[in-house]
Amino acid sequence: MNKLLEGKFALVTGAAKGIGRAIAIKFASEGANVAFTDLAIDDNALKTKADIESYGVKCLAIASNAADFQQAHDTVDAVMKEFGRIDILVNNAGITKDGLMLRMSEAQWDAVLNVNLKSAFNFIHAISPIMMKQRGGSIINMSSVVGVHGNAGQCNYASSKAGMIALAKSIAQELGPRGVRANAVAPGFIISDMTMKLSQEVRDAWVATIPLRRGGTPEDIANVCTFLGSDLSSYVSGQVISVCGGMQM
Repeated sequence: MNKLLEGKFALVTGAAKGIGRAIAIKFASEGANVAFTDLAIDDNALKTKADIESYGVKCLAIASNAADFQQAHDTVDAVMKEFGRIDILVNNAGITKDGLMLRMSEAQWDAVLNVNLKSAFNFIHAISPIMMKQRGGSIINMSSVVGVHGNAGQCNYASSKAGMIALAKSIAQELGPRGVRANAVAPGFIISDMTMKLSQEVRDAWVATIPLRRGGTPEDIANVCTFLGSDLSSYVSGQVISVCGGMQM
């Protein structure tokens, strides 16, 4: 049985753990060779690398600050030197620094916009000429349901994630004539290290708002990204796919 991503080459940012790790490992299980980045190649990153390689594919683990323009370009150059092409880019690097507008510092705003949104610009800027020359590729921006609906106490995060949607839609229009697709994935309440820091009461309140009555898993997001990275979605571009269990904010 053919694997969905057999022979493809993928680059995933911010993938040492969490959703990024799940995406990278799922891609590998479907036959893709995977390069991934994180701020440091620590024990988490090395575990992710080993898990990817266990599927018999090539893996590159690169220490890179995705918010740094030159480092992003250097990363893409390193991946191209090793792989020779890049078929899938997942812009997953992201952070939160929540707070109400009245108490939010300029530093909180700048940090979130730089890591969450500017990093996607950096990597798309570096990868666009490559995918245009290939006349094909899939760019996947990790957004959020709060990027669609907004959320009190997260104006910086919501703005960055709304930007990820507009960026994907714009790139879909710019690069579509060269066969390059761009889409955004908008996760809802996902069970992760970040959400597990919330109290049980808060988590239960979230789940009560979700028609499927459960939080999502990183693997739920990885499955949708696999579809978007594969040829199954060859006529899907400029779209936002919410992975939220039917949650309405």
